[in-house]
Amino acid sequence: MGSVNFRGHKAEAQVMMMGLDSAGKTTLLYKLKGYQLVETLPTIGFNVEPLETPGRVSLILWDVGGQARLRASWKDYLEGTDALVYVLDSTDEARLPEAVDELVEVLKDPNMAGVPFLVLANKQEAPEALPLLEIRKRLGRECFQDRCWDLRACSALTGQGLPEALRSLQTLLKSRRRLCLAFRASGAGHRDSKNSW
Repeated sequence: MGSVNFRGHKAEAQVMMMGLDSAGKTTLLYKLKGYQLVETLPTIGFNVEPLETPGRVSLILWDVGGQARLRASWKDYLEGTDALVYVLDSTDEARLPEAVDELVEVLKDPNMAGVPFLVLANKQEAPEALPLLEIRKRLGRECFQDRCWDLRACSALTGQGLPEALRSLQTLLKSRRRLCLAFRASGAGHRDSKNSW
């Protein structure tokens, strides 16, 4: 993996999709690909799919299994990551603190320095889903003030919010590219952007 690689006129970005088991990562991946809704099984290891998007960047999406026993290996997938999509199950209020703790651990990895991330509050179609404002509060945004990131509501089942999530991801990838160019031009240390709130 590597940082936004250019092939001809189109760049290729490596995007890690992580989150606890049953957050809906695989369903989300297949919905983005335009596949028919299929029943998924817990991901053991990872799924990798290319995703062509409008504009100059195509995505390579890595859907990494989220079971507790697999999370220790998440760090093995982070080298060369251009962006992180972290998927939360909006209906699983009991495990939200665990999900936030795991996100914080991922972001502490040295390979994640300067990597923008998008948090997707999935399963918003469910009546018992926590509203986005409540999730925003529980994320403890102060932990992420030195990072470029965004939070979006979505439903992998209905597709609601996914076009907006893709646009947000593209904006985050552009912000990373600008930071890298500024870093190279200045010869100075890296400075992260403020979050997108």
